[in-house]
Amino acid sequence: MYAIVDIAGQQFKVEAGFEIFVNRLQAAKGDAVEFDKVLLVDNDGTVKIGSPYVEGAKVKATVLDDNVKADKVLVFKKIRRKGFQKMNGHRQKLTKIQINEIA
Repeated sequence: MYAIVDIAGQQFKVEAGFEIFVNRLQAAKGDAVEFDKVLLVDNDGTVKIGSPYVEGAKVKATVLDDNVKADKVLVFKKIRRKGFQKMNGHRQKLTKIQINEIA
């Protein structure tokens, strides 16, 4: 059984037991969170597609870590023949969650 769910503006294909990294959530470590924006549910070949969301479907998860940093993204700017070079970078903050069940 799997579901496609909208979490913090991004879509993820999840199954029970999966650990995924999502954009920063307003939840502390160990909190239980619920996502009700389920776009599709596949239960052993029985597919339910929502318009836009499947009614009554929820994905329950637990926050494993609330302050994880992603890989560094480097931003390099250059204007040729002018001697201008600028290097900048950042690390996006993420939340690590574990999917408990699809209800």
